[in-house]
Amino acid sequence: MAGEKKTYYVHVGNGEILTTSQDSPWNYRIFATDEEITRLREIFESNYSVEWQNFFRSHAPYVQYHYDRENDAYDRNLRKIYEMIYQLGDDEAKNHIEQIGILDGSYWEEKGDL
Repeated sequence: MAGEKKTYYVHVGNGEILTTSQDSPWNYRIFATDEEITRLREIFESNYSVEWQNFFRSHAPYVQYHYDRENDAYDRNLRKIYEMIYQLGDDEAKNHIEQIGILDGSYWEEKGDL
């Protein structure tokens, strides 16, 4: 069935989405359809591309971090990732995301992005 939810394990730091919890370390357990996993992978891939852009930008010292569109794009993607994990995650994932405050704005206020 196309709409059937399966269990996945997500490691945000390296962008891995695993089907078993023993393959690699993971941060969050989610329950998602194939379409939802495809969307999450697209966001991770977008951030991978932005990371390369940031790498090349880092060699231009006259561009400051807080004026950098690539870093803003990375932060927006990261927020989208956490939003999806929050929507699809188990109670432990939701509780952790609430605790770090990444969706309620306090996390971004500390970074100066709001």
